[in-house]
Amino acid sequence: MFEGKIALVTGMTSGMGRATAIAFAKEGATVVMAARREERAAEVEKEIAATGGKAFFVKTDVRKPEDVENLFKAIMDKCGRLDFAFNNAGVSSPHNPVVTKYDDDEWDRIMETNLRGVWLCMKHEIDIMKKQGGGVIINTASILGVVGDWGLSSYCASKHGSLGLAKTAALEYCKDNIRINTICPGPIMTEMLEKALPFMPKMLEVMAGKTALRRVGDPEEIAGAALWLCTDEAAFMIGKEIAIDGGYITY
Repeated sequence: MFEGKIALVTGMTSGMGRATAIAFAKEGATVVMAARREERAAEVEKEIAATGGKAFFVKTDVRKPEDVENLFKAIMDKCGRLDFAFNNAGVSSPHNPVVTKYDDDEWDRIMETNLRGVWLCMKHEIDIMKKQGGGVIINTASILGVVGDWGLSSYCASKHGSLGLAKTAALEYCKDNIRINTICPGPIMTEMLEKALPFMPKMLEVMAGKTALRRVGDPEEIAGAALWLCTDEAAFMIGKEIAIDGGYITY
């Protein structure tokens, strides 16, 4: 389906990023893998290669402009183009303090990764895609980019901001044949969620209970949506958010 295409996935060492990188490779795309953890990235790269897929890793902290610049230089040097970008790198806090109790550094860490990091990547992605005649950008927000939740003010603010950024950029660059949309996952079984369990042992039960399906989702269920958004079948979607949440918001 994506033979000859170049797909970037940030935050691909686990969870939704890992599942999407593997899915792109299975469909024939060359996958550019961007993340901070080299050893974990090497495992994913090896898994992709074992199935005949093509991928390469560029160590990247999306909070750092110099890292982001190096990432896109590597993409252009090796591939000469970028067809799809899945801006998925993100962090949260396992402590979940109320608004007035957030530590300044923790607030900044979340905002710099989840919002500023997306913006830094999008600037380069849009520039490349404008010059080549188009492309697709997908951001990972969250259902908490649509609603709020106790103890997650920084995360919610960053994801609301990411959603607004994508909607605005979609309007500004659709004339350049660049499609920009956002995936808003509900509770998904990821490393981020697992790290919070020691602090909140009943989290899985609580989160599953908030969905109509009474379960948390799998990363592969997000990957499927990301790939679909890159197909021609999604050509009429501009600046939209897709909630893949098991009925979390509806319920």
